[in-house]
Amino acid sequence: MDKVIIYTDGSSRGNPGPGGYGAIIINDSKPEIRNLKSEIIEIGGREEMTTNNRMEMKAVIEALKNVSDNNDIEIYADSEYLIKGITIWIKNWQKNNWRTKDKREVMNRDLWEELLIETENKNIEWKKVLGHSGHELNDRCDEIATSFADGLNVDLYDGSKTGYFLVS
Repeated sequence: MDKVIIYTDGSSRGNPGPGGYGAIIINDSKPEIRNLKSEIIEIGGREEMTTNNRMEMKAVIEALKNVSDNNDIEIYADSEYLIKGITIWIKNWQKNNWRTKDKREVMNRDLWEELLIETENKNIEWKKVLGHSGHELNDRCDEIATSFADGLNVDLYDGSKTGYFLVS
């Protein structure tokens, strides 16, 4: 495979409340087009007062910051809000000056605009994965996100596929 595969998840305790995000970036690109230093990188972060939707978006934004424009990318997320927002709804939001069809301001506009910037010049295929369904990589992203939301220390992996416990 000549691509980068990204799994993401977000979490919020209270919605709004403390939140976290997690992502796994798997670099299956040819060495000459790599922007990543390792084959697999886990990332995550925390915000004190946020929502689940914001953390779902933040996971993708932060993951895409690690990928160069000339990579094919598959993004797996369990958030319908995220996937429909970036692939369908956003075009009309932009056309309508960031208003919904009900004429209300689009929620999380700041992150939608940031996500647009990060997706520019990238060939991305968006894929829905069922959350909490036993999918190891999605479950690991959930573990990272919820741990950050709970303020716990998380050991994030950065290394080769052979050393990663979820990918053979």
